[in-house]
Amino acid sequence: MNNGIHRKRDKVLGLLELVAIALGGMIGGGIFTVLGISVSMIGIFTPVAFIIGGLLAILAVYPYIKLAIYYKDEGATYSFFKRTFPKHQFGASLVGWWVIFGYISTLALYAYTFASYAISGFEFADSEWMRKAVAGFIIVIFTLINIWSVKGMGKVEDIMVYTKLIILVVISFVLVNNSNTTIPILLKDSGDISILSILIVASLTFVAFEGFQLVINAVNEMDKPEVNIPKSIYIAVIIAIIIYLVLSIGAILAIPLDDIIKNQEYALASGADKILGHWGTDLVVIGAMLATSSAISGTLFGASRQISAIAKDGYFPALLTKRKNNIPIYSIVTMSILAFALILVGNLKVILEFASVTFLLVSLLMAYTNYKIYKKTNSSLFLTILAMAGLLIGTILIIYYEATTKVEQLYFICGLFVLLTFCAWLYSRNKNRAI
Repeated sequence: MNNGIHRKRDKVLGLLELVAIALGGMIGGGIFTVLGISVSMIGIFTPVAFIIGGLLAILAVYPYIKLAIYYKDEGATYSFFKRTFPKHQFGASLVGWWVIFGYISTLALYAYTFASYAISGFEFADSEWMRKAVAGFIIVIFTLINIWSVKGMGKVEDIMVYTKLIILVVISFVLVNNSNTTIPILLKDSGDISILSILIVASLTFVAFEGFQLVINAVNEMDKPEVNIPKSIYIAVIIAIIIYLVLSIGAILAIPLDDIIKNQEYALASGADKILGHWGTDLVVIGAMLATSSAISGTLFGASRQISAIAKDGYFPALLTKRKNNIPIYSIVTMSILAFALILVGNLKVILEFASVTFLLVSLLMAYTNYKIYKKTNSSLFLTILAMAGLLIGTILIIYYEATTKVEQLYFICGLFVLLTFCAWLYSRNKNRAI
C-alpha cells in the first residue's frame, strides 16, 4: 500500500466524530438548503430525486474510499489526482482550485441557509442584506471555533450533529402525523413532471451528499483509517438518505407546496407555524440552524487541511501552509473570507448550482483517477465505470438545465470556472516541483 502520510498523526477523532463530520457537511447542505428549490421544480417527486441523488452519491463514494485507503493523504481529492498523474502539474493545480472553491461555495450555501432560517420569524425575514450579514456572522463564529482546537471542534461537531439528528427525527414524525393531504391526491394534482426533470433535480441535490469527502481530509487525526474511512462514510451517506427521504415526505404532506415554493430559502419553516404551531416552527428553525452550523464547521475543518496540502506544493499562496498547533489557521480564515464574498455577490440558487456542478466534475475526475489505478486500489472495474457514467450524466443534466432555463446563471458559473482555471494555470506555469 502506498502510504502518503507526510506528518505525524495526532489521533483524536474516533468513529463518532468522523460520522459527525460527514453528516455535518451533508445534512447542512441537504434538506434545509435544496428542499424549496426541488419542490418548485418537481413538487411531489422531490423524495424520488433525493433517493436518486443518494444512489449517485453512493457511486461517487466508492472510488473516493478506495483512493483514500490506498494513499492515506489528507490532501484527498487534490493529492489523489496529483499522485496518480505526477507529470500533470496543471491538472493537479486545476483540481486543487476547483475542489477548494467547491467547498467555499458550499460554505457560503450553508451560511446563507443558516441566516435564512435564523431570521425567518422576524419582520425583516425577506431582507437580503440582513440575511447576508447574519451569514457572515455565523461564518466568523465557526472560524474561531475551528481555530480553537481540533479536539474542541470535534466535540462541538458531535454535540451539534447528534442533537440535530434527534430534532430532525422529531420534526419528521410531527410532520407526517400532521399531514393535510395524501400522496395520491398530490400525484393527481401534480401535472406532467418528466423523468428528465426528476433526474435534473437529483443531480442538483448531489451537493447535499458532498460532505463525505471531509472525512478523508481528517486522515491525520484518526485511528485505523483503513477501517474508519469506509465505515464512517457509508454510515453517514445511508443516514443522510433516510433523513432526506422521510423529512421531504413529511414536508410535502404537511406544508402546502405553494408555501414551500414561495419561501424557498426557509422552506420548512414557511408553513410550519400554521401546521405545527409556534413551538413546531421553533423546532424547525433550531434544527435548521444546527444542521447548517455543523455543516459550516465540518467544511471549514476538512477543506482547510486540503488547502494547506495544496499550498505546500506551490499551487496556492505559501502563507496557507502555515499551521499553529497543527491547525491551518490561515487556510481557515481565507476560506471564510472568500465564502462571505461569494454570499455578497450570489444568491441561493446560483451558489447551489455552482457547488453541484463543481462536485460532480471533481467526483468524476476521482472516479477516472481510480479507474487508472483500479488494480492497485483493489477496486471493481464495473463499479468504477458505473460511477464515471453516473457522474458524467449528472453534470450534463445540470448544464442542460442552465442552458435552457437560466442561461445568465450559466454565464456566471462558467465565468467562475474560467477565473479558477486561469489562477490554476498561473500557479502551475514555469514551476518545477518534485511530486
